[in-house]
Amino acid sequence: MNRKPRGLKRLAAAALAVSLVAFGGAALSAAAAEPTVAQAVSIGKPMPKPNPTVVLVHGAFADSSGWALVSSALDASGYPVIAFSNPLRGVDYDSQYLRDFLSTIEGPIVLVGHSYGGALITNAATGNPNVKSLVYIAAYALDEGETVEQANALGGGHTEVVENLIFRPFPGAGDRNADAYIKPSEFPRLFAQDIPKAVAKQLAASQRPGALASLITASGVPAWKTIPSWYMVAKNDRIIPPEAERAMAARAGATTVEVDSSHLPLLSKPAAVIALIKQAAK
Repeated sequence: MNRKPRGLKRLAAAALAVSLVAFGGAALSAAAAEPTVAQAVSIGKPMPKPNPTVVLVHGAFADSSGWALVSSALDASGYPVIAFSNPLRGVDYDSQYLRDFLSTIEGPIVLVGHSYGGALITNAATGNPNVKSLVYIAAYALDEGETVEQANALGGGHTEVVENLIFRPFPGAGDRNADAYIKPSEFPRLFAQDIPKAVAKQLAASQRPGALASLITASGVPAWKTIPSWYMVAKNDRIIPPEAERAMAARAGATTVEVDSSHLPLLSKPAAVIALIKQAAK
């Protein structure tokens, strides 16, 4: 009875490993095609400008390892990459944490947020002159005074995620806060319906919880009002309604692309995510 699941897990792991090698190899080939500083000098071309640092911010129910395919390919293409570890304690705390983190990075920054990570980049980039581009990957591009819960209702869509959460206490949470997890039985269907089920089940088992306060905390002055933004709409998203994603992208005046993806285009459509980040980096 146990042989089939273990076999599926091995196949899924192998598939992800092959994908990682494939995307990394393609990125290496692309990077090799670009002239190095020494080559540019020898053929009399202007020296290429250093690439901006790409900071990748994950959302709730996930961790920074979800960026593995994207970060490996960007690194192979010559981009300094940091996959930021989101504390998932609430919009105010997490945004300040990221703001302080960004203050330690010299030079231009491309700031990328997935899901709840979008709320963080919206707040943390405000007033930081080094952040040149914002990239939202199926993410919350909140307006001032808006909450994640309110943003889910934009455009008339609906999400089942709130109806499928498990709440667990954490020290200091008080009576009105808790850690929220997506029910493991519903995680593959809601969060990751287009990746191998064995992998989705592993993501469900290892998910990091987000504080319930994250849903109801009002956002601050949005960075997208002054910083150019790019947005990827996941057309089959069951966490953030696609209608809400389109509304947020339009409101931000973002350069927008749409992909046939679940809430996890960084795993199911990594090539498209990489291309959009590179476009923003230019």
